[in-house]
Amino acid sequence: MALSAPSTDIELLQRTANYDSKALEALYNRYSSLLYTLIKKIVDDETTAEDVLSDVFTIIWKKANYFDFSTENVYTWLVALARNKAVDSLKRLQENNNLEPYSEDFENKYIIPHLSPSIDSLNIKTAINLKENVETALNKLTDAQQYVIYLAYYEGLTQKEIASKLNIPLATVKSKIKIALSNLKGNLIKGET
Repeated sequence: MALSAPSTDIELLQRTANYDSKALEALYNRYSSLLYTLIKKIVDDETTAEDVLSDVFTIIWKKANYFDFSTENVYTWLVALARNKAVDSLKRLQENNNLEPYSEDFENKYIIPHLSPSIDSLNIKTAINLKENVETALNKLTDAQQYVIYLAYYEGLTQKEIASKLNIPLATVKSKIKIALSNLKGNLIKGET
């Protein structure tokens, strides 16, 4: 009897949307260590990171059908979901967070990723292969550029919150982020040649 080829990410997510627990288990086996690493970088506490990872896979189980299957961009959706949940958890742990209560509507609006169909599809294998190029491109940014990207991505701060934290004008933050992302893209393109 021939071994069947491993299911693709899109097949696993489609099966998960139909409440196939074996498909969710396969997604967990494929992605849990990657997602945990990202979550831990954001929340910086093992117990909280484990709780967030569990919450992420619960959301996947309950809401896989929120994924736009025409994009086939499961990797990016899962990473964005884990990042959104981790940032929300981090903010909820802080005093004076002024966040609206966590609800189904909140989760659907702020935690579930709504990816643009124009985003290029990426899979875990390609992402791992690009990891070194991305790290090199990030390291070529100035410290200030790296910091504003860190504040926006890992701490989930808005541009207004970054301006307040750094005590600089909002226009300066917008400019720094725009330049940082442009330089990051340029560094990535240079790294590919």
